[in-house]
Amino acid sequence: MPEEMDTTALHRKFAVDCFNGTWGLLDKPDRSPEDDASMIHMAHASRYHWGQIGTPLEFARGDWQISRVYATLGLGEMALRYAKSSLDLCHAHGYDDFDLAFAYEALARACAVMGDLSRRDEYLLLANEAGHAIAEEEDRTYFFKELKTIA
Repeated sequence: MPEEMDTTALHRKFAVDCFNGTWGLLDKPDRSPEDDASMIHMAHASRYHWGQIGTPLEFARGDWQISRVYATLGLGEMALRYAKSSLDLCHAHGYDDFDLAFAYEALARACAVMGDLSRRDEYLLLANEAGHAIAEEEDRTYFFKELKTIA
């Protein structure tokens, strides 16, 4: 197998492993400070590896996950930065459905963490509208379950 194919496969493996590892830590009820640091590093590592071999769709999803990590850790400004990037990628590449809805969800969550309730409410309305346009019922149900967790 040519070396380039090996590199691509490795980037894909690391991107997926780090993305899934980040979710494992996000869902962990008793994260330690070390877990929090690992979660940040893994989310960025996943996005880096997708950046080497992926498409703008993986970039948007990676930025969304990074935003979620920062929001979970109470780091609103960083959460907002990556949420905006996710939304910009969705708009630039015509992504809608699940990805657009979650980009708005990330913006609402980031604003909530920052205490900007007016902007949170604006993004919640956009997220709600985009969420109703999600084609797959299972995805739509999951989205609204997540949307309800925004304070």
